[in-house]
Amino acid sequence: MSQAVREGVKVSTDVGHLFAVADGRGRPDFTPADVDALVDDLLAVLGPRGVTQLPRAVERASRDGSGMSPVITAQVADGELGVPDVVCYPRSVEEVPEIMRAAVRHNVPVTTRGKGTGNYGQVLPRFGGLVLDMTSLTTIHGLDPADTGAGTITADAGAQMLSLESYAWEHGHQLWMYPSTVQSTLGGFLGGGSAGTGTIVHGRNHEGFVTAVDIVPATEDARIIHLEGEDAQPYVHTYGVAGVIVRATVKVEPLADWRAVYASFPSRDAAFSAATEVMRARLQPRLMSADGPDIVAALPSDEAFVPGRGSVRGILDASRLDDFTRIVSSCGGRMEAVRTGINATVKLSTLSYNHPTWWLQKKEPGRWFHMECQGTAVVEHLDEVLAVYSTPLRSASFHLEVGNGMMFGMVNGPIDPGESVTSVRERIAAGVPQLEALGVSVHSPHQWYIDLEPDRVRALATDFDPHGILNPGRWM
Repeated sequence: MSQAVREGVKVSTDVGHLFAVADGRGRPDFTPADVDALVDDLLAVLGPRGVTQLPRAVERASRDGSGMSPVITAQVADGELGVPDVVCYPRSVEEVPEIMRAAVRHNVPVTTRGKGTGNYGQVLPRFGGLVLDMTSLTTIHGLDPADTGAGTITADAGAQMLSLESYAWEHGHQLWMYPSTVQSTLGGFLGGGSAGTGTIVHGRNHEGFVTAVDIVPATEDARIIHLEGEDAQPYVHTYGVAGVIVRATVKVEPLADWRAVYASFPSRDAAFSAATEVMRARLQPRLMSADGPDIVAALPSDEAFVPGRGSVRGILDASRLDDFTRIVSSCGGRMEAVRTGINATVKLSTLSYNHPTWWLQKKEPGRWFHMECQGTAVVEHLDEVLAVYSTPLRSASFHLEVGNGMMFGMVNGPIDPGESVTSVRERIAAGVPQLEALGVSVHSPHQWYIDLEPDRVRALATDFDPHGILNPGRWM
């Protein structure tokens, strides 16, 4: 889920502001000859295996997780989001400054990419140019442990969050947090992610998670710039427009005795009540998600998911298992499974946040859109929230998450057979003021511009991207 919804940032109800870009830093002035000259420079730095213009590689770099949005899907089909001219794969962080200096020389735009797991089209190049694929930079430089409190782990930007979590477990520690898309890279999670497993206790990834970053600016004299502490914090959530994160240090803590717990309930409302009680009782789980029977039916088969019943599942310290069991019983539910080990907890992570929506869309392709919602009203006024995006043919559904002192989740709106993308856009926009009137903060996952603290990001970009070549076309 985006950080904006967690901070209660309201989005404009104007259709243009929900979906489009009126860009103050538009397409850099570059030509095919400039791309050819850049390719020659990149070959000199990376060799023939580090640079490609093959159609298969270019096509792969033109996709991310934004297929969940019918609006962005249509924009991609209409050419509003472009395809790169070339893709390169640095093998060491020391090569990145040379790549950036070459891009600046030829004024070719650069879009930095990790695993492409984001849902909002942030890594789809607006104007072509170079995609800088960071996934080969996977080195984990080690863990600085702490017996109590927070230690740290340092890794290059392409290291997957699951690899970092596994490394930490092997050394008796755990990450403060990692995203539900566990194969996301460290750089991608810091650049465009926000929260995930661990957020209930530690908040979002800009709230103390990062202790140091190494950044490469898009300048003629590009070099690796090391920033620590408060100097590093502004470079979280810059969406690749204010320098390239090549390495980072983030917090770990001693490993807890986690249990992956599953409970079932006779109804969606009972499941949501139990999840809310978990938050109120401050059981401080690492993760806690809830769904009604409709979404449970779309999730991967598991004996802990009972057909026709709601689900509450999460990652809980063993010392709070009895408390959780009492809450389950008091809400009319029953325990279905208690599992241990990193595989069990990671599996639950991949069934949280946007993922139940993804499974719902997989079950019924082209029949759903979603909006991100936050506030106690998503539970207290659930029927009214669902009515906003329900149609005469089908009801909306809701996936619920326990957050850091609040509840949030995804309202899934049905798309009727034959309904146009224009109609969906209009319904999405019309629903926002209705949700806000109910006390729900809303964020749209159907846009790809910078809508989180844009003044902060623009100020950084002034110094770290003075020529406007980093992921251009992202300003509203």
